[in-house]
Amino acid sequence: MFIDFFYELRRQGVPATAHEWETLMEGLEKGLHESSLDGFYKLARSIVVRNETDLDAFDQAFIAHFKGVYQEGLEISEELLSWLNDPKMKKQLSEEERERLQSLDLDELRRQFEERLKEQKERHDGGNKWIGTGGSSPFGHGGTHPSGLRIGGPGGGRSAMQIAEERRFKNYRSDRVLDVRQMDVALRKLRRLGRDGADEELDLDETIDQIGKNAGDIDLVFRPERRNRMKLILLMDVGGSMDPFAELVERMFTAASRAGRFSKFRYYYFHNCIYDEVFEDAEFREPVKLHSLFDKSDKDERVVIVGDALMHPGELLSPYGHIQWNVRNPKTGHTYLKELADFYRHTAWLNPEPKNYWRHNTIEVIASVFPMFELTLEGLSEAVTHLVR
Repeated sequence: MFIDFFYELRRQGVPATAHEWETLMEGLEKGLHESSLDGFYKLARSIVVRNETDLDAFDQAFIAHFKGVYQEGLEISEELLSWLNDPKMKKQLSEEERERLQSLDLDELRRQFEERLKEQKERHDGGNKWIGTGGSSPFGHGGTHPSGLRIGGPGGGRSAMQIAEERRFKNYRSDRVLDVRQMDVALRKLRRLGRDGADEELDLDETIDQIGKNAGDIDLVFRPERRNRMKLILLMDVGGSMDPFAELVERMFTAASRAGRFSKFRYYYFHNCIYDEVFEDAEFREPVKLHSLFDKSDKDERVVIVGDALMHPGELLSPYGHIQWNVRNPKTGHTYLKELADFYRHTAWLNPEPKNYWRHNTIEVIASVFPMFELTLEGLSEAVTHLVR
């Protein structure tokens, strides 16, 4: 009976699998949803959602499929909402009273709510029946009913059944800009572990095999420690149109430069486009020639470029097109970028500009040279996947 909900999850981008769905059906059969829609919501979310970025998509699918399950076709009048805008102090319940209220199931809750909407003619506060505030009625807000339907203002005990309607997880959408923690988690996937150096770590499996071969004589076998072999070069566009994204680029730099993240990490700066040199400082006082960078590099080093790729077309496509009038670059910026892309086997360009702005400008030209990804959680994950292939 929930198969349409399964397909709604897939439409919203939640990667629900048939295996997870069978697990959910088993949970329902065992009564883990506690015979309530609220319980079903929590059970389904805990089984189907594997990544925090899918929480909002799950809520949207839940709302789309179960929308109006409590009050479909019913209208809440403006007069009733105005009564609810001025709540009174809530009534305190004894434990015995709370236990009696707990027995109200979902079907009975819906039936009573429909009756109240038809019958209620005036404001109520502190009561136990009508739609109001501060009481023990299951309808309204600011009250103490343990399993009520919140209407209007803030909740009282944070136990309203329609929790998906709030979309409390909307900040976890995968298209939001990254913070340092998210970047750090994504960059960890770049690690490439290998064994280098002196034999300092005990190889337990080989030691056991060797003892067996020696008829019980102990012969310890050591091996090199596993270390991260991944090397990363980070190239960052600074100044001009990148100023609004300065904090975002700083987060990227912070995540990438954390100790132990890579076996070798280097970073350089440029402005708008990379020509025959990059810089070790953001003030452009310490240049490093591109051929010098190549000489000191391994072709298998990963190169990540962060920039909006926006500039005057002449800067990118014309010889001597550098934005600084006193800088003479005999080749086009596009040529230098191609040299960079041809030398390194694994490159990715992260762009903070939304993807719908990439067409018909210099972004589109640069995207034809480097694999380009949005600087969002989803985009960074895609870039990391591309780089580790």
